[in-house]
Amino acid sequence: MAKLALPGWGGPAETGEDYPHKLSSPMAFFWTMVIFLIIVGFVAAILFRQAQSAFLSNPGLNGLILGVLLIGILLVFNHVLALRPEVRWFNSFRAAGSAEKVGRDPVLLAPMRALIGRRHSLALSTTTLRSILDSIATRLDESRDTSRYLIGLLVFLGLLGTFWGLLGTIGSISTVIQSLDAGGGTANDILNALKEGLSAPLEGMGTAFSTSLFGLSSSLILGFLDLQAGRAQNRFYTELENWLSSVTDVGPEVQPVADMAATSSADVQALAEQILKLAQEGGGGGNRSTAAMASLAEGIQGLVKNMRSEQQMLRDWIEAQQEESKALRRTLDRLAARSGDKAERAERAAEKAQTAGGE
Repeated sequence: MAKLALPGWGGPAETGEDYPHKLSSPMAFFWTMVIFLIIVGFVAAILFRQAQSAFLSNPGLNGLILGVLLIGILLVFNHVLALRPEVRWFNSFRAAGSAEKVGRDPVLLAPMRALIGRRHSLALSTTTLRSILDSIATRLDESRDTSRYLIGLLVFLGLLGTFWGLLGTIGSISTVIQSLDAGGGTANDILNALKEGLSAPLEGMGTAFSTSLFGLSSSLILGFLDLQAGRAQNRFYTELENWLSSVTDVGPEVQPVADMAATSSADVQALAEQILKLAQEGGGGGNRSTAAMASLAEGIQGLVKNMRSEQQMLRDWIEAQQEESKALRRTLDRLAARSGDKAERAERAAEKAQTAGGE
């Protein structure tokens, strides 16, 4: 079991700069997203006329794309701002030393809050700590599912408008070709009819390219904002993991493998003896059943022997690894001692050189 000693519980409370693992505010990523949107708005203002004409080529689908983009922007900003109360709760908890003194419950850190409770000290295993981190990571990842879906939806809407416009273009070109009559007029009449007929296919191409433009641009904008939100969540998770690692004392919570193997072999041996005893007592039940149980007991005993031999091999391997680690440690100590001697010799040579120069 690992001992989780929380600051302020059974010791002096840490405030301000006394505790190093203080979670950083996500507002740096928030302002990065705001600056990015300002730059995008500036570029859109410069290209307003071209964007307006492209938007009016298919206002319905383009308006839907911009609406999805607006919803995605609000969701991504909400992801970043949702980290602020969690950071404040954690820092207040670290400063106060007790979860009860904070006064409000977190949302993402609810598993840790429920686990801490009102206790002054808490014994946790590394498995429990990992389950807490996995739960928080799952909540952070699930909160971004909608924004990721909207990024793909914007690309889909752009492609939908593209195929929609191309479909109208193909139909219009087919109509124009069928309406041409080479023997019904002069060359000028045919050219005029061709010009009038090509206006509809060109409108279809405008629809196709305008929706692709708005869809891909919106997807790029929302993708960058979602990237910043992911960076904020990753930093929050990493700093929280660092704190949990710093307050966790990983002790000898797991028994050695050799001892576990010895326990298992002892249990199997006891089972084999019990089966053999039942086979001897139930002799009147039939020779076949008795012989079968006796053969089963012999097989289990052979299995026990194999387990004991493997257990001995495992112990020998562990001892060999310990010897190698000791030898490696002695070698490192020797290298450190030699490097220290060389440093002392260099200092002495430098002092002698300075003394000779002064004389």
